[in-house]
Amino acid sequence: MRLGCIADDLTGATDLGVTLAREGLSVVQVNGVPPPDLRLPDTDAVVVALKSRTNPAAEAVQWSLASLAWLQGRGAERIYFKYCSTFDSTPRGNIGPVGDALLDGLGERRTVATPAYPRNGRTVYKGNLFVGDVPLAESGMKDHPLTPMRDSNLVRVLAAQTHRKVLLVPCEVMDAGASAIRARLEALDGYAILDAVRDEHLVAAGEACREMKLTTGGAGLAMGIARALGVKRTSASALPQLAGEAVVLSGSCSQATLRQIAAFQGPAFRIDPHRIEPEAAIRFAADHLRERPLIYASAPPEGIVRGKGEAIEHAFRQIARELARQGVRKFVVAGGETSGAVVEALGVRALAIGPEIDPGVPWTAAQGGEPYLLALKSGNFGSPEFFAKALEMVR
Repeated sequence: MRLGCIADDLTGATDLGVTLAREGLSVVQVNGVPPPDLRLPDTDAVVVALKSRTNPAAEAVQWSLASLAWLQGRGAERIYFKYCSTFDSTPRGNIGPVGDALLDGLGERRTVATPAYPRNGRTVYKGNLFVGDVPLAESGMKDHPLTPMRDSNLVRVLAAQTHRKVLLVPCEVMDAGASAIRARLEALDGYAILDAVRDEHLVAAGEACREMKLTTGGAGLAMGIARALGVKRTSASALPQLAGEAVVLSGSCSQATLRQIAAFQGPAFRIDPHRIEPEAAIRFAADHLRERPLIYASAPPEGIVRGKGEAIEHAFRQIARELARQGVRKFVVAGGETSGAVVEALGVRALAIGPEIDPGVPWTAAQGGEPYLLALKSGNFGSPEFFAKALEMVR
């Protein structure tokens, strides 16, 4: 295994998986800490998808170290810790605590960190993260119900989460290429936040970090590392033909997802956060299955009811389980927490990465157990027409 990856949520894992597949690696995604007896085909990369972004830091560390041990036991040459392109975290973690634990577990004293991916509108300049042209702290992420991002400066954000030093590798060094980046990193103890305003910066960073045992970032840096590994290009797996109906489930409250809901042309049912009734949603979906309905709990910032997240996740578990019993086999899911709930409810342990719908979002096919096709979308990703595009691909 050339690359063992640990992602802090499900949609981030599929984003990483499709990025690696696009760069020529064969990829399998495993959902949750892999059991010791899990058998997988020979592959260039395995992505372990955890649900560790917002749970207690100690639990996130425990799961990440268990995943590290499993990957090392299967010969992983390098480890990649993948987090969101908007650096979703709080002063308590979990990016810093997990990064620290992985460094200690690997016996390393340095690594890099950058969520940048200019291809997807995420850039880092002078240590500040931009979402499109907007600083992170002025974007919709400032009102995220679980990880509100109120500071755009990643050096400060990460320094609050770790006892290690956090320094910046600025654009001037990134412009100078891999040798200059490598020289700057060799003098480092701790973390280096990498500026990146062009994909070429990430390609150079991948080459500079090729021999590091641990690297951390969004899908963008993984693209650079995959290119540095020089694996022969392959194509993403074709989706199997699968009978059964399709539904869209959305728990994300991101601005991108809200635009997608507004653009949706089919029947739609909104879950009332004040009166969460999964049975009503199931009845609505059952009455409209042939029309491929949308069930959503998404809301703008002024409509979010705090403290209802777990209840809504539980509702989506019930909805997914019952709709699967009624013959639904194709699920489009918006939001990392919602995706984790749906995959758990369906009992899906591993996914093959299929064709890309929009940048960073592929269709995937469940491996082993019941057959399902799943499009698991980070809340921030996708064009306004994403739901329609995804459904059109599985007619």
